[in-house]
Amino acid sequence: GETGCYYAEKLMDLGGQVRVPTSLNVGAMDLQRPDNVLLDERKRDLAVRQMNAYVAMGCSPSWTCAPYQAGHRPGLGDQIAWGESNAVAFTNTVLGARTERYGDFLDIACAITGRAPYTGLHKPENRAGQVVFDLSHLSEHLRRRPAFFPVLGALIGKRTGMSVPVVLGLSPDADEDSLKSLCAAAASTGATALTHIVGVTPEAPDLETALAHREPDETITVTPDMVAEARASLSHIADGPIDCVALGSPHFSFAECRELLNLANGQSFKKPVYICLGRHTLNALDAEGLTDQLTRLGVTLVADTCIVVTPILPETSGTLMTNSGKFAHYASGNTGYAPIFGSLAECVASAQEGRVVRYAEDWT
Repeated sequence: GETGCYYAEKLMDLGGQVRVPTSLNVGAMDLQRPDNVLLDERKRDLAVRQMNAYVAMGCSPSWTCAPYQAGHRPGLGDQIAWGESNAVAFTNTVLGARTERYGDFLDIACAITGRAPYTGLHKPENRAGQVVFDLSHLSEHLRRRPAFFPVLGALIGKRTGMSVPVVLGLSPDADEDSLKSLCAAAASTGATALTHIVGVTPEAPDLETALAHREPDETITVTPDMVAEARASLSHIADGPIDCVALGSPHFSFAECRELLNLANGQSFKKPVYICLGRHTLNALDAEGLTDQLTRLGVTLVADTCIVVTPILPETSGTLMTNSGKFAHYASGNTGYAPIFGSLAECVASAQEGRVVRYAEDWT
């Protein structure tokens, strides 16, 4: 919009330059595939001007909500200032760097000054866990399923608000894409900026350390019924025909694209599939010759932005299936489409069939 563009251009005109390495979240335009975006000409111009202004101030044109998978990975104890909610949660939770949730305008101010307020999660004493989520009553099979992670994230976000949760019982070898989906769902359904995952989070090698050797304010024993309720909360419609599938919030990784191709097994989609990803992933797909394989299936690749940030989906409302807890949370309000949550395998099969396909074994 106008305010965001004019603010960035004002800083640029005043000679603003970032003092620290600064990555960029998604913009409102797909600069490589502009026809993906349905903005009118004036708004397209504002979007491009805003993106150009940030680059002119020295920011890296990463254009991704998952900068930690695009080479921007702060280390344990680093003080940073990030503004994308899933990235804030991921860097605090998985990488052990320290940041608060910084909003628009404040994040670029931190970048230009090289300073941030020393408060909140920047301070060690504010990072102690408070609410324990005990997963011991769930099967190991379920706890290892990729689709369980965004559901758990949604449960955590809704139950803890701004408290610091501690998760006990996740495998320490959980892959990074599963962890990013947990962080994204917790940050969008609540205000979670740090989740101590025992055995994963650098500051949480064990439960006692995660709690800073204090008693928790509350211990929640997660039951299968609670998981089913959290899963159901991510769908507005349980069954029936779908209009599209949307994947990649946070941005889809190269590994996730490969997994989708494996699941599709060469069978094209009856319904449109939108995959939002960063340029780093798009470049890797091009280098491996996988971009054409995806588009032949019926995939629309969206870079630099995503479907809940700018109009990409057809203006007519409908049903949108996704494996993203964040997309499921924001889809209705931002796109008008009713969300249906499912595993990646369920999303692929549903796109091929044109209606919701469920695999009960994914959730037992």
